[in-house]
Amino acid sequence: MKVSEIMSKDVVSVKPDDNAKEALALLSKMQISGLPVINEQNKLVGMFTEKEVLAAILPSYVERVGRFMYRENPKAIRHKISQLINAKVKDIMRREVATIAEDATLCEVARVMLIQKIRRLPVLNKEKKVIGIVAREDVIKGFSKEYGL
Repeated sequence: MKVSEIMSKDVVSVKPDDNAKEALALLSKMQISGLPVINEQNKLVGMFTEKEVLAAILPSYVERVGRFMYRENPKAIRHKISQLINAKVKDIMRREVATIAEDATLCEVARVMLIQKIRRLPVLNKEKKVIGIVAREDVIKGFSKEYGL
């Protein structure tokens, strides 16, 4: 089974200059955790995800503290959240985005998702345009359909 058979073809995306607060509201409304960022030339330039929003709010050293206790500074966090109101999607988005070709197999999609530790992949056609999104749930459903799980 190919990714083109299981992907969602109705791709909702945001533009780099869109307001980050509005993009976050769109994530919430759609009950998803990420959106592709597509520029005026219809090219994928990033992903706007909940993870990037959290990274924008918390201090950059949080990942390095690991399991040690992090004492939050409500004033600093309030300030960073207030900055989101005027931020653009391009200020927060992840620029390095894993993608998958429309003719990739389910196993290849699953491999990329596991190695990259991501939940969804934009699907590109031969012209490198986004034609769909494939999520982990789609891959599981595809395996279930193909192998009767």
